[in-house]
Parts: sequence; structure tokens; C-alpha cells
Amino acid sequence: MAQLSSTEITGSAILAAATADTSTAGNLWFDTEGNALKYSYNYQAPGAWTAGGSMIAARDNLGGAGTQNAGLAIAGCAPAESTCTEEYNGSSWSAGGALINQRRLTAGAGTQDAGLAIGGCQGAPDIACTEEYNGSSWSTGGALITGRTALAGTGTQNAGLAFGGKTPGSLSCTEEYDGAAWAAGGALIGARDGLGGAGTQNEALAYGGAISALTEEYNGTSWSAATAMPVGRGDFASGGDQNAAFAAGGRNPGMTATVVEYDGSVWSDGTSMITARCILAGAGTQSTALAFGGSTPSKQSATEEYTLPGPAICACAL
Repeated sequence: MAQLSSTEITGSAILAAATADTSTAGNLWFDTEGNALKYSYNYQAPGAWTAGGSMIAARDNLGGAGTQNAGLAIAGCAPAESTCTEEYNGSSWSAGGALINQRRLTAGAGTQDAGLAIGGCQGAPDIACTEEYNGSSWSTGGALITGRTALAGTGTQNAGLAFGGKTPGSLSCTEEYDGAAWAAGGALIGARDGLGGAGTQNEALAYGGAISALTEEYNGTSWSAATAMPVGRGDFASGGDQNAAFAAGGRNPGMTATVVEYDGSVWSDGTSMITARCILAGAGTQSTALAFGGSTPSKQSATEEYTLPGPAICACAL
């Protein structure tokens, strides 16, 4: 049973009522029909993952960007490195413009109408090329200073952030994009690849990687250590912002369906995905997340949508 703090009932008059008073939290009354003393309190129902529309092409090692109702799936392996782009409208995927360069293990950032594809690899070579999406076609953007694969990306098309990755050794370098060129940013504390990213260029979050539990926060200049994830993981779906991020699926070290959520201070367990998978992509926010593609180990076209209901005010008997 939910607990009522003393501050919620201080100064409250205990009234007799035939119906519940749930207009606000902290009300205290005597239920004349139920013959019980009751109070109202804030309640947050758990979120749930549901099946969304399947991707046109099953693939893993892909990049993701956008929101739950306007998602972007970028490149990946289907089965070889792909130029395939797909757009999600909240229920189904449709074909978008093909990338100029086929690639896998690329980072995505931005939105469905203003997206970024950053780095990745074509077979063995790591690539530095960046491409910009306008909602229908890709064009060449500024090349990364350091070509790399399995990196993380976040931010917008004109204020993007790329960090971590490998060449083939794990990297700590961070780069900032202004819509035309990349510039060096502050280095990660811990070099790693297969990590997640969330937030903006000036308020970013880097977490996990390989099977690391490291979490770091970026202020636009440097990274600082934050609370570590409960269990290290890599190759997962990520998204959200610095104060409300998620990590879904991936490896820790075996394939998992578990989800963890960050509130800007600590990590907590979230609702698990329907299907365990790794090297998938993510988009959206902590409360309206999107996870798609990946490997189980077979390549997946499945999409899952996460929705966290808004808080409610409920009544309970003392």
C-alpha cells in the first residue's frame, strides 16, 4: 500500500464524503459508504512495450534517430552493409532515400526530416563520412576528424555530437558538428565502443559500451563521471536526454531484453522489452521510446514502442 507522508496531511481537515476526493494528492477524508478513512496520493503506472510495425528490411548494426512517431532507421546489415533508409510514422515503416555510402555500425542523430548518419564501416575499413538527411534524400556533410565505427551520436543536424567508437581499438575522442564541419570536443573519461548516447551537444549522456557500466555527462566542453549503470552492457538501443535516458536490450554479456532508465542522478530498472536482442537501434524519449531491428542472433525487422502513462491521483484506505 502506498504511504502517505505526514506533510501531506498536515493541516488537512478530515471530512465525511460518499465519494473519493482525488482532485489533488494529499486529501484525507472518511468514506461514508466504505466506512473507511482514506487519502489520495500520486500514482505512476508502469510503462509497457508493445509491438509496432515491422521494418521493410530486417537488419542489425543500424543507426537510429527521430521520435516514436517520426523515426529514422539508417543503414545496417541486411545482410551486407546497406544504404537502406526507412521512416516510421508511429505505425508503419516506409522507404526513404538511400544513403550515398553503404555502411554498418553507424551513429544516427537528429530528426526524421533533419537527420545525420555518422561514421561506421564498409567491410574492414572504418569511415569518416557524414551524411545529412532532409526527409527525402541524403547529401554529403563534413567528414569526421577520426573515422570510426560502433560510435554513439546525439544532438541535431546543426549541433551534433559523436563520441567513442573504435578504429579498431576503443576510442575516447569526442567531436562536435556545426552543420558543416566537425571540431574536437572533450575526451571521454573511459574509451569504449558499442555505447549509447542521449541528449544534446551541450547536455549529453554517454553510457555503457562493450559491457561497461560507465556513465558520463557532457556540458559542451568536458565529460564528468555520473552514476554507473546497474549492470554493464553494450550494443543496445538508446535515447532520451541527459536527465531522462534509456538503455534497451543489448548484451550484458549475453543477449538481454532488460531496460534501465536514468533520471539525471541514478539508474533504475524499467519494463523489459518483448524480445531480447542486440545491435539494435533506438529513438525517442524515455517515456515514448522506439526500438527496432537488431539480432537474436538472426536479423530482425521487429519494432517495439514503449509508452509510460501519465501520473494519476488514486485513493487508498489507511
